[in-house]
Amino acid sequence: MPLETGDDAPDVTAPNQDGETVSPAFDDPTVLYFYPRDDTPGCTTEATQFQRERDTYREAGVDVYGVSTDDVDSHQSFAEAEGLEFDLLADPDGAVAAAFEVDVEDGAVARTTFLLADGEVQAVYESVDPDGHARDVLLDAMDEGLVTLPE
Repeated sequence: MPLETGDDAPDVTAPNQDGETVSPAFDDPTVLYFYPRDDTPGCTTEATQFQRERDTYREAGVDVYGVSTDDVDSHQSFAEAEGLEFDLLADPDGAVAAAFEVDVEDGAVARTTFLLADGEVQAVYESVDPDGHARDVLLDAMDEGLVTLPE
């Protein structure tokens, strides 16, 4: 069972697709989405839709991170192939997944998304449909008053 709404956001550190160490603070609104594998149909749909919404997320002040158990090289190839400009965190040992209590089965994380702000979990999405998910999370963040878009 993943972390729940109201739980404190854990401290995590992982390399991104460029091999740079990333430690999200989760103070500002942040989407952290776990996905099973790079270069698979559902994961590609989800990632490219987060990329398509990237400017809107930025305007709203929301950081986006994707996390899977794939390694840095796999993330780098995936990011380049799909034109992804947000961080994909490599979690081959499952430490980030464990911190968020996301299940790992057969080496792949369960598709789970967290909306975080002010150092805590604001919303959790489990077993999500990748198609349309990026837009849904952004709309929920706006509905909850966590973010607004500039006029």
